[in-house]
Amino acid sequence: MFVLYTTECKITPEGREYIGTVHTTVNGTVCQAWSSKTPWDPRQYNLFTRNENFPEGSVKAAKNYCRNPDNSTGGPWCFTMDPTVRRAYCDIPMCTG
Repeated sequence: MFVLYTTECKITPEGREYIGTVHTTVNGTVCQAWSSKTPWDPRQYNLFTRNENFPEGSVKAAKNYCRNPDNSTGGPWCFTMDPTVRRAYCDIPMCTG
């Protein structure tokens, strides 16, 4: 059987391997770029500025896409552009097939 792999889904519940382009949270809030310092400064959390914690191997290449650099059990997430909500999860479906 042929299985089509798409990057717009996650293979594991944690989604550490997710490399899709979803860039909004479950509530529709736009994600902040991982390399940005506004409105949240990821440098306070060293883990989120290390290239090896992103599946594409680069913080800049992760743009503002949902990722899981800290292996959160809730799956891919992002810092948000909302100055009142630091981080939120994204709605990334499981791959099927």
